[in-house]
Amino acid sequence: MKNFLLSCLALMLSVSALAQQAPQVKTADGVLQGVDESGVKVFKGVPFAAPPVGNLRWRAPQPVVAWQGVRMADEFGPNPMQEPIYGDMNFGTSKMSEDCLYLNIWTPAKTMDEGLPVLIYFNGGGLMAGSGSEPRYAGHAMARKGIVSITANYREGIFGFYANSALSKESSYKGSGNYGFLDQVAAISWVKHNIRAFGGDPNRITIVGESAGSMSVSALMASPLCQGLFAQAMGSSGSVIGYQPVKTLAEAEKQGDAQMKALGCKNLKQLRALPAEELMKRAGMRAIPISNIDNYFFTKQPIDVFRAGEQTRVPLLIGRNSYEMPIGFVLRGKPATVENLKASIQDFYGANTDRVLNLYGIHTDADVRGQQGIELASDMFITFSTWRWGALHLRTSGQPVYRYLYCHPRPPMAVKDKVAGLAGGVADKKGDAPAPPRAPGASHSADIEYAMGTLYTNLVYDWQAEDYVVSEQFSNYYANFVKTGNPNGLGLVDWPSLNGKAVAPVLQLDVHSSVKADAQLEHRYEAVEGMFHY
Repeated sequence: MKNFLLSCLALMLSVSALAQQAPQVKTADGVLQGVDESGVKVFKGVPFAAPPVGNLRWRAPQPVVAWQGVRMADEFGPNPMQEPIYGDMNFGTSKMSEDCLYLNIWTPAKTMDEGLPVLIYFNGGGLMAGSGSEPRYAGHAMARKGIVSITANYREGIFGFYANSALSKESSYKGSGNYGFLDQVAAISWVKHNIRAFGGDPNRITIVGESAGSMSVSALMASPLCQGLFAQAMGSSGSVIGYQPVKTLAEAEKQGDAQMKALGCKNLKQLRALPAEELMKRAGMRAIPISNIDNYFFTKQPIDVFRAGEQTRVPLLIGRNSYEMPIGFVLRGKPATVENLKASIQDFYGANTDRVLNLYGIHTDADVRGQQGIELASDMFITFSTWRWGALHLRTSGQPVYRYLYCHPRPPMAVKDKVAGLAGGVADKKGDAPAPPRAPGASHSADIEYAMGTLYTNLVYDWQAEDYVVSEQFSNYYANFVKTGNPNGLGLVDWPSLNGKAVAPVLQLDVHSSVKADAQLEHRYEAVEGMFHY
């Protein structure tokens, strides 16, 4: 009995000692207790806004409700509501809820007063899927480079980007939609006001994202709500400034009003009363997100904001991947011939179709199947919009702009029952179909784990030494930019900014990186820009 009591006492003392070692911080909303993971202090599931449920569904995010005592921050908050669209998404939690406005913090600070630079990552996923709990965005590697690294959820799909006339009437700004973007503003604002407690510097915040996350960064730069909230920005593959303007509020309302009827609801009260799972099920793919000029997050077209130099004027690092999309994206199952390609893009380019084919050097069927076809498909998908964002910011901001082309393809898969899927994702292999050849370049979203130093979190691919070489380069460029606004540093190929250069010098990021200036490429982009001068 004596030994049993001694064992219990020892266990209690051990638990007490662990509790004392667990990091605690005091925020404006209350005390948080995280975990120490080998020197990196991690705080998960930190609320940055009130749960957007009930009557708060489709409203701008509201302030956090303060709590008493110590709130545990050792588990991810629920992922945003979403369908399983992309096969490459793995999550740090199995929970999914409309109550999803949580962020996660990895800090290397020891005394919590170091004033370290801060990185906030917004996930990709077409504004329809994804989460800050995804391991590929985890902040351990960046934290070990001296950065307070953060991921933040935001409402997606119909929960984040639904507008209709009734919602506009009830809002103070007489607009609706863009709730997911407003969540991102709330997350940055929360970080701005609380990050000192985690050892971060509120005046050294960099925001970054890939795909829909990159689109989000460009949108945040164009929003008047973000002036003064962040010091630098990075984007990978995407922006809201592309071939067409953002929809007007009236257009978004008209679509939303029709959608309400399609969902079987007569009014906003009935729509809000639907359980989240039921709403998501009824909406299905009809919930494709649409941003709009809502008179609050956007007060004018983003492209006009950048043209006037009214965007948040900060250093910008942007890039794209070398194989964002295959030509099949454009052909939609038709054979890869010039005739079929011309017919497929006619509605998009109109009278400029022949000129476009000439600009891309597409003259034969072999060109359609070659790099020229990849360039056209990638531009139509996301690459041109990425270029246009950077070009406009370069023209009007007076700030340094750095551009890269990420070239390194992923290695073969380590798992045998998967194949390449939608937008850089993976899908289940069907039957005895042969494995597809290795991609001829870096596919869409393939850069994430390399840039964030998280290759080890992805068990699908058979990572080799060269992959870690590329990742070390990429993550160091990222880290240097977050720290100083300049990506250059020891052991890296010198990467000049675009500023003041007659032809843009672009970093070709690969095992053996180099810088290349391509006048023909710039001419092509500028020519296409002239075709879509809205």
